[in-house]
Amino acid sequence: MVRILLISDRDNQKEKFINLLSRNKYSVEASADVQLITDLIKVETPDIIIFDTYTAIDFKTLSKNIKPLCEKTVVLLLVPDKFTDKELIKYANGFIFENSNDEIILGTISMNLRMKNSLEKLSDTNKDLQDSLYRQNALYSTSSQFAGTLDKKKLINFMVEGIDRALSFSLTCTLSFCDSEPVLLINSLHELSDEIISALKLRTILQYKSLFENGQVPYEIDINKLKVSKHIKDSASRFTFDIFHYDNMFAPVRLGDNFYACVEIFKDSPFSSDDATCFQTIAQQAALPLKSASLYQEIKETNLKLEKLERLKSEFISIVSHELRTPLTSIKNALDILMTGKCGEINESGTKFLDMAKRNVQRLSGIINDLLDLSKIEAGKMDFNFQNINIHQVIDYVKSTLSILAKEKNLTLIIDETENLPDINADSQRLEQVLTNLVSNAIKFTPEGKKITISSRLLNASYIEVHPYFQDEINKLKGDYIVVSVKDEGIGIAEKDLLHAFDKFAQIENSLSRKVGGSGLGLPIAKQLLDAHKGAIWCSSELEKGSDFCFAIPVAAEKSLCPAGQY
Repeated sequence: MVRILLISDRDNQKEKFINLLSRNKYSVEASADVQLITDLIKVETPDIIIFDTYTAIDFKTLSKNIKPLCEKTVVLLLVPDKFTDKELIKYANGFIFENSNDEIILGTISMNLRMKNSLEKLSDTNKDLQDSLYRQNALYSTSSQFAGTLDKKKLINFMVEGIDRALSFSLTCTLSFCDSEPVLLINSLHELSDEIISALKLRTILQYKSLFENGQVPYEIDINKLKVSKHIKDSASRFTFDIFHYDNMFAPVRLGDNFYACVEIFKDSPFSSDDATCFQTIAQQAALPLKSASLYQEIKETNLKLEKLERLKSEFISIVSHELRTPLTSIKNALDILMTGKCGEINESGTKFLDMAKRNVQRLSGIINDLLDLSKIEAGKMDFNFQNINIHQVIDYVKSTLSILAKEKNLTLIIDETENLPDINADSQRLEQVLTNLVSNAIKFTPEGKKITISSRLLNASYIEVHPYFQDEINKLKGDYIVVSVKDEGIGIAEKDLLHAFDKFAQIENSLSRKVGGSGLGLPIAKQLLDAHKGAIWCSSELEKGSDFCFAIPVAAEKSLCPAGQY
């Protein structure tokens, strides 16, 4: 019912308004006592105050005193027909002439009531809009914080802070599984007794278990071992068990089958449906970055394990290689002595078997040397002796070393060098190792009667053409390079296997590769040696037609005179 307070000391006006308004179902109180008026307003705020300007009360003073108590109340002045106090009107919403008939009085009251209701609705709408904008800002701010870290503890804290900003809770209990063991995070406005904390632990565990059917929880929790972390805003005051009568909401923090936490929030005033939506949204928002953080942590831990395994593998290879080298040297020396005949005459069959043993000792020695080289390179302990040399020296050494081996397989070894090539700054021994490996491979995988061509040329990096697999390596090169090619007419490599040609311990699977064997380390070592020379290595091939392995070494700085694209 609409409440109207009439302030007047004229009995005829009080009687007139009380009778008129009561007949029209308004609740009416009338008084001219300032203290009584104030008490009436404090008990229940009137919808309309009608002030009789003939009353002895100073309305301006009264208005200032009661305004804080009835900010939404409509104030109407009861004035004479010739009212001229414009200053007084500033304190009112409207006026009623004292000689107005009943219809005008009721119409004025009704109009002002409608206006009051409209303004209140607009005010409520504005408040709802303001609350909505505030929540949206809180959600946006929380989302921005989520995007800024992959630390799971921080993400949980950001979630709780976002809930506090949006909903201003009295207490939250967050059961987090982001550490090595479950933790109950309590964020409270006031201090909590040990009894209340025990009750919160039990309540949270029961809430958590209720999320899963048949009690099949992803993490088992021992209430006696559950760690509690408290954050109290105001430790001077203390909550009682009345906290469990507060309005509350509960939400899990999970994404698919991944469960990260669950959170319960308590507040001393009721939550609205918008509050519930905001709360659930923040809890859901936290799930995705928590999953990303978990994946990042898994990747980080896996990388650490891989680094440890790689280090252990390198140490193992180094130790085993050194341990094998000593007895192998003794075996080689013993075979050399036996083959000289100093220990007695050896028949034809014995010589044959000794030759076989020596070849296998040499082969095993080569594998051990490859393993040692690889472990040195990976450990950064490979020594290099860089100086200005000509690539002709390297090619000439490899030719003289491997010519006999090529002839034994009835292969033609062709040298096609460009004359007057500029010097390179390199370690000649390491380049000889690279080229020896490439030519040895060509000899291994080329059938009898075919040819192998070793060529050299001067080429600018921008004109080096390679298979797309190796383009990234070539893009790193700048300036002029000596490019050396070892081209054979062997078994070739399938295109799908080209990318793996320089992988450690990799050999392309075919009958010939199984027959000739090998450690599979030659090409990876060559690649790393060329990386140390700031060069590159690549290959092109076609099955049954042969392969072309090439490497590039930068020209010494003072010798870089190659016209673009010229040989």
